[in-house]
Amino acid sequence: MRPVPGLPGRSLANAAPGTAFFMAWTEAGLFNRIASFENLLLAERRARRGKGRRGDVLAFWLDCERELLNLKNELLSLAYRPGGYRQFTAHESKDRLISAAPYRDRVVHHALMNVIGPVLERSFIFDSYANRKGKGTHRALVRCSRFCRASRYVLKCDIAEYFGSVDHDILSAQLRRRIADEGTLWLTEAIVRAAPGGKGLPIGNLTSQCFANVYLDGFDHFVKEDLRCRRYLRYVDDFAVFSDDERWLHGIRRLMDRYLRERLKLRLHPRKTRIFPVAEGVGFLGFRIFPTYRLLRKASGYHYRRSLFRLARAHREGRVTDGAVRDSFRSWTAHASWGGTFGLRKAIVEEVRQRGVSLDPAGLKHGPGRR
Repeated sequence: MRPVPGLPGRSLANAAPGTAFFMAWTEAGLFNRIASFENLLLAERRARRGKGRRGDVLAFWLDCERELLNLKNELLSLAYRPGGYRQFTAHESKDRLISAAPYRDRVVHHALMNVIGPVLERSFIFDSYANRKGKGTHRALVRCSRFCRASRYVLKCDIAEYFGSVDHDILSAQLRRRIADEGTLWLTEAIVRAAPGGKGLPIGNLTSQCFANVYLDGFDHFVKEDLRCRRYLRYVDDFAVFSDDERWLHGIRRLMDRYLRERLKLRLHPRKTRIFPVAEGVGFLGFRIFPTYRLLRKASGYHYRRSLFRLARAHREGRVTDGAVRDSFRSWTAHASWGGTFGLRKAIVEEVRQRGVSLDPAGLKHGPGRR
């Protein structure tokens, strides 16, 4: 059996996670680039994508030049203040409280991420997958499948109430170790501290997605460099370590739990954190992943089917077009085809046809479910 790094006698206080990776980067004019009219214009276009018919978006766009100049002046004078959030519950596989920022704030979020996103990327590990270019859901699924084929056991973990548990002081210190530009730090601080209730990260913010990766980046380096876990991957707060040594994984779990509690004020979810053989199938990103194939989780198919039937009903009532229903099916199919879902997709096509909508047969092609 391999020795467990840090057992016994190694203090977490002496296990600084890759401090060389956390030097603050000073770049000339970082904040001026964020507040430039050209960057704000690009940010507005990105914030508007797919939402151009909403009232608040249209109102901003109709007087776009003046709105952007006002934002520029507010930022450069340090007078900008985030507005209040609109909160609602999204009913998916589980209920999530979504906090929607005003549209002008979302433009600022995009402007900020246009500039500091590449800066923050420099420290992220290879196997951190979420809200990163080229590191999306499907790349994570492929990587998880590869680790399943190479290992007998998996330590599958989830962090309890992750977004609501992020400590603002810890996150601000982490950002300060990465960014030396004071204007940029003022803006990140204003956005972080504006969270509803004064704690956590609001689900729905573009910045929250990136800051969630920053918050766990030190943990990623601790797992890879101090614990020397070769087969480790993380997607937001959902992560896994693979090994042939079940006993070693138990030791790793204790050290990870200790790090999360002492350094980040987080805790592993007691029910969703366990060690088991990969042959049982690893639940990850809405799929059940086996060494040689993947299956879409039943709940994922059920929730989408219900959503699509609501769209079909709206189509019959003249509230949405054929194209809206087909676009929804095409988008879901692109994701679902990464698992063994040919029969499910065929059944959905027939059921929706009976409701008066003919779907694109291309959605029935076999997908990359066995990669």
